[in-house]
Amino acid sequence: MLVGGARSGKSALALRIAADAGAPVTFIATAEALDEEMALRVAEHRAGRPTGWATVEEPLELGAALGAVPAGGTAVVDCLTMWVANMVGVGETDGAVLLAAEQVAALASERIGLVVTVSNEVGWGIVPADPATRRYRDLLGRVNATFAAAAERPLLVVAGCVLLLQRPGGTAAAVPGADPR
Repeated sequence: MLVGGARSGKSALALRIAADAGAPVTFIATAEALDEEMALRVAEHRAGRPTGWATVEEPLELGAALGAVPAGGTAVVDCLTMWVANMVGVGETDGAVLLAAEQVAALASERIGLVVTVSNEVGWGIVPADPATRRYRDLLGRVNATFAAAAERPLLVVAGCVLLLQRPGGTAAAVPGADPR
């Protein structure tokens, strides 16, 4: 799992890790281009991916998309931030989002083949002024914690640099360039 701030280099690192894995890659994109600015972002991300990679655009059914990736293949999920926003946007309850996150994180950790997930850390700023934004921030934080707990090597990406995360008890959880599930 790669987690960090917006434009911190998470997606670029995910692409490098997937390319270095040496297996066929399926890129699972969760963003929807609902406005012109987002369409430009999606196009920029598409242009940065190798043409030989499979791309699956799935804003909601992440478990099904990940489950369809061939065993032994590498999956890149970019990103949990948009996936949670999409689920909230269609009216899913917090409980439903968290249950889906638990199921997808378990699927990712159990499958044969590398899974690189990308997500934004949104909890380091001020407390949002409105309830909807507070809900989203808190929910995404819980989803990120769920994926980090299930990940073999969660990494924090800050300003294009990778920080090694430690699990409770002080054991190192990551090695740069290694298998960040």
